[in-house]
Amino acid sequence: MPCPSLSQHSLKAPMTSATAPSPHSDAFWLPFTAQRQFQQQPMLFTAAQGMHYTTDDGRQVLDAMAGLWCCNAGHGQPRITEAIREAAGRMDFVSSFKMSHPAAFTLAERIAAIAPQGMDHVFFTNSGSEAVDTALKIARAYHQARGDARRTLLVGRAKGYHGMGFGGLSVAGLGRHKRDFGPLLPDTAHLPLPYDADARFSLGQPATGAQYANALEQLFVVHDPATIAAVIVEPVTGSGGVYPPPVGYLQRLRELCTQHGILLIFDEVITGFARVGAPFAAQAFGVTPDLICCAKGMTNGAVPMGGVIVGNTVYDAFMQGTSSVIELFHGYTYSAHPLACAAGLATLDVHEELELAARVQAIAPVWEAALHGLRDAPHVADVRNIGLLGAVDLASRPGAGGARGNAVHTACFEAGVLVRNSGDTLVLSPPLVISAAQIDEIVDSIRTALLATA
Repeated sequence: MPCPSLSQHSLKAPMTSATAPSPHSDAFWLPFTAQRQFQQQPMLFTAAQGMHYTTDDGRQVLDAMAGLWCCNAGHGQPRITEAIREAAGRMDFVSSFKMSHPAAFTLAERIAAIAPQGMDHVFFTNSGSEAVDTALKIARAYHQARGDARRTLLVGRAKGYHGMGFGGLSVAGLGRHKRDFGPLLPDTAHLPLPYDADARFSLGQPATGAQYANALEQLFVVHDPATIAAVIVEPVTGSGGVYPPPVGYLQRLRELCTQHGILLIFDEVITGFARVGAPFAAQAFGVTPDLICCAKGMTNGAVPMGGVIVGNTVYDAFMQGTSSVIELFHGYTYSAHPLACAAGLATLDVHEELELAARVQAIAPVWEAALHGLRDAPHVADVRNIGLLGAVDLASRPGAGGARGNAVHTACFEAGVLVRNSGDTLVLSPPLVISAAQIDEIVDSIRTALLATA
């Protein structure tokens, strides 16, 4: 039978720049977006530099979100751009399965050098979601390697966000994120959010609330601690609303985990790389976990990358037995991608040159005072802050949760400031190179929007 010619098939015409689809096209299904609403009212950016985005109609918009918690050194850092360009021209790709490239080892060593003491190993991933799922697998496999296979339970926390993989969703504490994808992983449990009305309008860490960590002890009544593999928390709850830990809370969690042989995982995808005034929140709060998940600021958002920083005790447990056997049957095609490693190394250089951790420490009080100046603004129910993170809770309109937050987001954007709302909570995370005048611009835009919003 003769083969049918191409003309007999229905083929799409090739896309050219002249026929490129508009933002009203549905070819691109956007993440975490009301797709049909976006098609009617698209928000498009065509360039970014320093603290600003450029819209498709040429307006400059001040970025109060560091992209999506990730462009810590500001947009368009020349050193990072050039490093990516040079790496792409030299070697586009090499696997890290039984081979790799020198920059991967250099980046791992430099990350380990700024990590908490005793955390000297890095497993590279491509995102925060992958970093979390990797850390959960390492935790279970660690206990298996030690001959304690009964430890499988993974404990998360209310309002925790740990990416969108099945592992991260299972330990996360945001019900709407889980609703459409169950059943998720079994053998999970959750701690309460360490926050209550008494902590409202706290400056930085709430002074009270350490006792919330004792909920882990209460969990031991239901789940024998000898069956728990790990507890995973964000040192500062991020996407769930920017909740700093109460003074002493993380220390108590560390104490309980150590006492019962449970690994403690910090999800520092948001707080890592100077966001709270230290390389990692673990150092800012004086608590060393067993595993740290990182991403976002790792490459300044320029190339997707994530990682798990692994404590020596955990790593050493895998390095037993026959040396020719693969110790961890896990990995990703693009783990330690050459372009990502180049971006990561350049990002660390920029952090050192700009002394971003020290800069955060210096300007954080300005940020704190400005945000809490919104306390008397209309509709404000709470303000929270730590480092260069912030959140403003708004009272919801009756029967219309999220509508007021959306209105403020839109008004700020029209005024030239990009803020992010999660329902009726404004979440703020500007690049760490922000100036005091730009802080005032962000806060003034929010106040103006609140005054104009019903």
